[in-house]
Amino acid sequence: MTDCVFCGIATGAIDATLVAEGEGWVAFRDLEPQAPAHVLVVPRAHVSSLTALSSEALGGELLIACATVARAEGLTDGYRVVTNTGADGGQAVPHLHFHVLGGRRMGWPPG
Repeated sequence: MTDCVFCGIATGAIDATLVAEGEGWVAFRDLEPQAPAHVLVVPRAHVSSLTALSSEALGGELLIACATVARAEGLTDGYRVVTNTGADGGQAVPHLHFHVLGGRRMGWPPG
């Protein structure tokens, strides 16, 4: 998708601080971190939201990528993985992305 910021980051057309990447995904630092460690994991292919995800293989790859990022960030005391879906869910960018948050104790309930 040509006007999607996360597609631009995934292709390298838009600069971001990359943390890790794999064949089907890329991980980069969030511009407005909500925790000491806040990394976004996005598929390289445009998928608008979790609702639109239809590939079990890609879904599994993205979750494994989140765990890979958490290990790389040294989040040994725990971390949270969040995806927001739709306007009421707080999704601000219409491209599936997972937030890997850590480096501090997470509260509950989250929202």
